[in-house]
Amino acid sequence: MEAVAAIFGLLFLLFVAAGVFVTVKAVKAAKRGVDRGVAQARRTVEDTTLRARQFTQPGVAGELAQLRLSLRTSMRATQDALHTGAEQDTSLTEALGLFERLSAHGHELDDELKRLEREPAKAGIAARLPELRERLERITHSAESLRWAARDRARQFADDDLAALGEQIDMEAGALRHWSKEPLEDRIEASGGASAAAGAGASGGASGASSEGAAAGRKSWGAAEDETPAITARDPRTQPTYAWQKAPRTERTT
Repeated sequence: MEAVAAIFGLLFLLFVAAGVFVTVKAVKAAKRGVDRGVAQARRTVEDTTLRARQFTQPGVAGELAQLRLSLRTSMRATQDALHTGAEQDTSLTEALGLFERLSAHGHELDDELKRLEREPAKAGIAARLPELRERLERITHSAESLRWAARDRARQFADDDLAALGEQIDMEAGALRHWSKEPLEDRIEASGGASAAAGAGASGGASGASSEGAAAGRKSWGAAEDETPAITARDPRTQPTYAWQKAPRTERTT
């Protein structure tokens, strides 16, 4: 009895532990989803603000907003292209590692541009703009190289797969049309020879088979509802006899 109680207690603890584990996993997944949604909303708001500054604030502030917007757009496009391609092509793993290193430089430049937006000395910022623009071009050029290489690789794989599929379809279509390559006379002669051989092998029953075939051709699917079957007399010679029946009396002939 104590062993049964211990087993039930252990099962209860296991169920409780499993429930806690599932609950924690669900909470973490929900938290990650909320964090992603908040981050996406924050990025959207920040990008909209940068676009507004680019057109509404002339001078250094508008230039900084344009640099940040160009950097973020290029890096985000490259990240999406690499992550999407890596799901189907494992060869992009090294490219993802290189992009992570490039992202560190991109985040550093974005943070610096963000600090310069709050800098009151606009003259010093204007003097640094050429150097900042050069860094931006180097980072975005590297990001575009990775992005277009991944896209070209995916497009090449798609073209190769389409070419191989086209060849297989052409071969299958040729195999399906193989019957049309035989001359009509050869097919007629082959069918006629087979029919003659079959007729020679069964010449004795040809007439019977033909009559049976004709009868089969005239066979009905059953009597119609308004059709009454004919009543025919039984032949006494073929009528079955039973043990309790008297034998038929035979007439004597003189």
